[in-house]
This record gives sequence, structure tokens and C-alpha cells, in this order.
Amino acid sequence: MHDGNPQDRYSADVLRPGWREVGRTVIPSQDATAGLVVEEVATGFCGAVIRIEKSVVTLEDRHGKLRLFPLGGGFLIDGRPVVLAAPARAASRKPARTASGSLAVSDAPARVARGSRIFVEGRHDAELVEKVWGADLRIEGVVVEYIEGVDNLEELLAEFKPGPTRKVGMLVDHLVAGSKESRIADAVARGPYGRHVLVVGHPYVDVWQAVKPERLGLTAWPDIRRSIEWKHGICEALGWPHEDQADIARAWQRILGRVRTFADLEPQLLGRVEHLIDFVTVD
Repeated sequence: MHDGNPQDRYSADVLRPGWREVGRTVIPSQDATAGLVVEEVATGFCGAVIRIEKSVVTLEDRHGKLRLFPLGGGFLIDGRPVVLAAPARAASRKPARTASGSLAVSDAPARVARGSRIFVEGRHDAELVEKVWGADLRIEGVVVEYIEGVDNLEELLAEFKPGPTRKVGMLVDHLVAGSKESRIADAVARGPYGRHVLVVGHPYVDVWQAVKPERLGLTAWPDIRRSIEWKHGICEALGWPHEDQADIARAWQRILGRVRTFADLEPQLLGRVEHLIDFVTVD
């Protein structure tokens, strides 16, 4: 029995609750959500989560190589250790949302198509808009059409004849000051259909860049010289096949496959598409 001397090194109860945790580092748990980029410590393999099956996670690196690892410890995120866990199922009472973040409307039939349209420059733009905003657009009855560039936009508008109930929203790639695209947009705004046409754009060379690079395990999209066709240059820089159009198409499907919701896209695209939807659906 001790006398209460504060210097008595045996005065503390070494078996008090929590004694095993003293000095122990607690490693946080992290849900293995799709697109999350992690590094497996033992092998050094770094890749994005693409699926969870039972207690196994599949990672895909920037070259498209797949590796399977058991969930649990032994992973790093930005150099910090984590315990990778299967995401908990969302509570059934939580309102379902579309990929764009809107509240989902269950069993709602698609609306008869409006006279208004959203035009986009290419097939990839159309596929990305459909994947994220498709459910919303069907509810609103808005059709998205790709027109393969903006050079003939004024002629298309003259044929379409926009009006109060036939509005046109146009999403343009690389709409920056002084560009060809900006000059076309200005001409349309001053033209006979300007009141019923809205041309907006994002600053990226191609819509591929509107996908957050982290979703592909990148810190940033590679810089490509102007003398090189951009998509071919991107595939070459990432070590992907790029010999023909079929290779480019496969590269885009790889990128599009990493997009699950609006959170996978850059804000510069999100705001523009939302603006267009509002424009063509407000009577």
C-alpha cells in the first residue's frame, strides 16, 4: 500500500481501463467508394477503386491494370495509412437521388419531348450529359443533340428557328476569350434568334478534361502541345493505345466509366449544364 507520495512510481493502476491503448496510433477507417485512389503498401500498387465484391477490392491503375486486394489495413491515401472498408449501405429511408444530385422521382414516365433542345459539340459530350443528367432531362422532356462542332451553328439555328417554345441551349468546348468559339457565340447572341438561344461553355480543350483527374488516378491532366491532336496526345501521355479512332473510343469509355455522379465532374462544367437546363425548361 502506498503513502500517497506523488513520486511513487507504483501508485497508478497499470490495469486501469484503456491501458492497452496508451501510445497506440489509431488508423482511421475509409469507405472504399468508387473512384477513390489508394496505394497498397506491400506491393506499392496505386489505383482507383472500381468495385467491391464481398471482402475484396479491385483497383485499376493509370495504365488500366487491375489488381485485387483484401479489404482492411495496409493501404495509403495521400501517404497516410487507412483501413479500407466496404461502404455501408445507405439507410432505406434516405431519399434517392439521380446522378446529378436531384431527388429521384420513382416510376415517373418520361415527358413528351419539348420543342426546346440542348445542343452539344460531339458524341462524348452527349454521352457525359446523358450519364449525369439523363434522368432529369427525361423528366423535363429535353432532348440533347450533338452537332459535331459549332462552325455551322448559325445555319443550324436558321433551320431550327428558335422561339419562345423552341429554345436552344448550346454547350461549347473551350469557350474562352478571343477563341473562334467565343466569336461564334457573340454572333449568335446578336443574331435574329439571340433572345431564344443561350450559348455557354467550359474552358477545357475537350470535355474529357471536365472529368476530375483524380478519378483516373492523376493529379492533373497532361499538358499536350498544340501541334499534337489532343485526344491522341492524352492517350499517348497516359500510356494508352492511340493508333486509331477505335483506340480513342475505348479511352473515352474508360474515362466515362469512372463517372458515377456530378461529384466526379469539374464545377466549370456542372454550372454550365445546369444553366442550360434551366434556360430551356423555364417557359
